Amino acid sequence: MSTWMNFSTQDSMSPVMEQLILFHDHTMLILVMIMIIVSYIFITMMMNKFINRFLLENQIIELIWTISPTITLIFIGLPSLKLLYLMDEMYLPSLSIKSIGHQWYWSYELSDFNNIEFDSYMIPFDKMNNYSFRLLDVDNRLIMPFNSLIRMIITSSDVIHSWAIPSSGIKIDGTPGRLNQASLYMNQVGMFFGQCSEICGTNHSFMPIIIESISPKYFIKWVKNF
Repeated sequence: MSTWMNFSTQDSMSPVMEQLILFHDHTMLILVMIMIIVSYIFITMMMNKFINRFLLENQIIELIWTISPTITLIFIGLPSLKLLYLMDEMYLPSLSIKSIGHQWYWSYELSDFNNIEFDSYMIPFDKMNNYSFRLLDVDNRLIMPFNSLIRMIITSSDVIHSWAIPSSGIKIDGTPGRLNQASLYMNQVGMFFGQCSEICGTNHSFMPIIIESISPKYFIKWVKNF
């Protein structure tokens, strides 16, 4: 869970988010190198009063600054394409969960089981406990097994919503009349928070998401006792 002084990404809860963080660090390193080189060339030209023979009217330097952006884009583009395919991978999911956005709450359907449907509302201030999370806690948390590939199906019943869990690297729009899907794989136990990331009305900031990741054994018990 992030704090107000956290300027970086949240700790990852899925392999995809780990790869996204590595890709972010990789890209930032390239950008820092570009800034350093461009700043050095700019300062050198200013100090030489535009009479540097190597930088002015030289074919080699023109060849260098034509080829180097191409090589840089290759170093950024190849990991990006790999990540895009990893995020769209959906091979034999263990569980399918449908999330429906409403104004202003979420409802979930576990289509692999009978009669498992529930709504998830934010807990109001007057009903919060001492251990509740302000503006983040809900009355019915979404229970999921960890170390299992889960297919999330996102849609909406009224306006466009967005189902987002930053620590898992997932953000999918819920569009009325359409079904969007995403893969979710949690590699640890815990509670993970998210919110609607699409401006959907006056109470847009009051429809949080909580995923509670538990052991598959306890998940089966939860399904039986639902």
